[in-house]
Amino acid sequence: MGFTRAELAAAADRVIPDVIAPGLRVLFCGINPGLYSAATGHHFARPGNRFWPALHGAGFTPRLLAPAEQDELPGYGLGITNIVPRASARADELSPAELTAGGAALTAKVAEFRPAWLAVLGIGAYRAAFARPGATVGPQPDRLGGTGIWILPNPSGLNASYQLPRLTAEFTRLRTEAPPTPGA
Repeated sequence: MGFTRAELAAAADRVIPDVIAPGLRVLFCGINPGLYSAATGHHFARPGNRFWPALHGAGFTPRLLAPAEQDELPGYGLGITNIVPRASARADELSPAELTAGGAALTAKVAEFRPAWLAVLGIGAYRAAFARPGATVGPQPDRLGGTGIWILPNPSGLNASYQLPRLTAEFTRLRTEAPPTPGA
């Protein structure tokens, strides 16, 4: 599905509802929705985004799901949310205050839904939202209540440092190394 520039511009500031349920194994957390995703109403919908292929390639799902099938994720113990809910053309359009407020809102969401793991997709956004400048990809020493935190690379096609094989390897590491319950 293609969109005109005007249609994409009209998607700015839209919010995509979370795909979430109590007690998920992993709640994946994007930085914020892009305009293409906001226009479709589906997370990680832009062609070239590698979230869905990495999720499947890592063995989280038995088949490659399309963004329009995002509501199937809770059946696999998975969900999706964002640090900042509003859509923008680029993540660098978000202010530090928005990221900090998003971190506080995410903390409350995790307390309510209690996933075993929060997997934040984007190290820079995690560092800004949670004031953790030294955070690196992988499991974090911090917890949100009983929820473990794992940082994954941003799956955007703009993240040239992580091509699909390397990104899938990081997703696989989460799936295989993170027990269903942190500390288990």
